[in-house]
Amino acid sequence: MREKGLAGAGAAEQGRDTMALKLLFWELEQHLKSSSGASVVAIDNKIEQAMDLVKSHLMYAVREEVEVLKEQIKELIERNTQLEQENNLLKTLASPEQMAQFQAQVQTGGSPTGAAQPPVPAGPSMQNSGTSA
Repeated sequence: MREKGLAGAGAAEQGRDTMALKLLFWELEQHLKSSSGASVVAIDNKIEQAMDLVKSHLMYAVREEVEVLKEQIKELIERNTQLEQENNLLKTLASPEQMAQFQAQVQTGGSPTGAAQPPVPAGPSMQNSGTSA
């Protein structure tokens, strides 16, 4: 009977050991889950920080580009206004013959012979230059 008692005690001890191991594994599993959960949160936070950094750099670059483009638009508008005023002045100073010649060249698609130079208005200065030659 004593052997049965020892065997029974051994079985009980083995049952306790098994329960202790199960409890240990359960605690370890819970710890790993909570640790990996914390790791996932930490990784998510780092990813979010990196994305915020990329976003702020991108927004800064876009704002800089917008400022450059606004300045270019402003300069182009000023240049366009200046050219329109110059064009209107040249139209008022051009003789009817010069305007007819220009319109004929525009209709045929040709370029004016003095495209780089504005048309010289007909007037006393041209007559003087003709007599001095």
